[in-house]
Amino acid sequence: MTPFDVVIIGSGPAGEGAAMQCAKDGKRVAMVEMNPDLGGECLHRGTIPSKALRHSIQRFLESATNPLVKTFHSSVPELSFPSLVSAARSISKREAELSRRNYDRNHVALFFGRAKITSPNTVSVTIREGGEEVLEAPSIVIATGSRPYRPKDVPFDERIHDSDTILDLTYTPRSLTIYGAGVIGCEYASIFKGLGIKVTLVNHRSKLLEFLDDEIIDALSYHLREQGVVIKHNEEFERIERFQNETHLYLKSGKVVKSDTLLWANGRSGNSDSLFAFENPIEIDHRGNIHKNENFQTAIENIYAVGDISGPPALASAAFNQGRFAALHITKGAHFENLLKSIPTGIYTNPEISSLGKTERELTQAKIPYEVGQAHFRNIARAQITGQTAGLLKILFHRETLEILGIHCFGDQASEIIHIGQAIMAQPSPNNRIVWFVETTFNYPTMAEAYRVAALNGLNRL
Repeated sequence: MTPFDVVIIGSGPAGEGAAMQCAKDGKRVAMVEMNPDLGGECLHRGTIPSKALRHSIQRFLESATNPLVKTFHSSVPELSFPSLVSAARSISKREAELSRRNYDRNHVALFFGRAKITSPNTVSVTIREGGEEVLEAPSIVIATGSRPYRPKDVPFDERIHDSDTILDLTYTPRSLTIYGAGVIGCEYASIFKGLGIKVTLVNHRSKLLEFLDDEIIDALSYHLREQGVVIKHNEEFERIERFQNETHLYLKSGKVVKSDTLLWANGRSGNSDSLFAFENPIEIDHRGNIHKNENFQTAIENIYAVGDISGPPALASAAFNQGRFAALHITKGAHFENLLKSIPTGIYTNPEISSLGKTERELTQAKIPYEVGQAHFRNIARAQITGQTAGLLKILFHRETLEILGIHCFGDQASEIIHIGQAIMAQPSPNNRIVWFVETTFNYPTMAEAYRVAALNGLNRL
């Protein structure tokens, strides 16, 4: 039995955040990873490859529509999905190598194999190359992440995929049906449409991404349709059938959606299967998510659950901080409940979306007197220069105190732009007011200037 101070299971963003913080605080740390490479789902199947795909397609489309490029090239080459995936995986490989160097530099012991928690203080690891290691520690951090939800009545094969296996496509489909219009479904609709593929997005709700501000939802729906994505709302799955090289999605409304390939993107499940090998009071819901408190402790106080395995918001950015905050609770008894409430969303559709704080719908329901400041990207000089004029920045603020209540951005670089507002919104009163954007000089031309334009627009409404 090998003694450590902390054993961490899973090397995705949550596990990495926990491992690095514990190591920096002088703890002896063991990291257990089931896969042969570090980085978890985020690095190899989720965030990084999908965003790398999106970036490559966007740069290609920008070049293809550039008048200067058209002058020298009469024809535009076709993109191959497998070749794009290959390029994305090279990025994942480099990131995994960087992670290994970080672990080595911080003296984190690595164990590659499948972990089972056999008691509140011991983890048994079946090593990939053979053999078994038993690790003992006062604290255990579960960061095993999640995987695509796979219903038993969906016949997954080479034509019917989830968000993991879609990256294994060996061909570029002519048409694609996506069942599930959550974040993953909307992102892949943008990716595949950028390749010139016919895309049908089937949503079982009445709107896309209902947690967003209504104006942002409407903008996303409009731009997806403008790009040629067919969106079907309020539709429920009945069954899927294969006919040679064609998939048929049968809906309860009686509709049938035919395509070369189908992507099932309807939910995820936590990787908690067979994780515990002893009787315990830890609660696990029907989707495999482990219940935790505000400090990420489970019903066994020295066992923590962080990242996707602990449920929403299921964001890589949030997961890293969750792991780090859990580590600080282990090493210093620190609490970070309030910080975890200020997490921006980042949705990498085309154009992308990012938001923070309250929506207009929520403020109206709470009867909070608010006003809106907007900056349309078509009026921002930097957007005109880049040609990315679709989008807007929207600031919601209190009419009386001028406190910033919400920031919503749709358009190029939205996930970058949001952080300027996030920094000001997080300041204690009275420094978190919208007037900061008016009193501050922004570089010109930049996309950040949209904050000044939106602030002036909002203040003029008072």
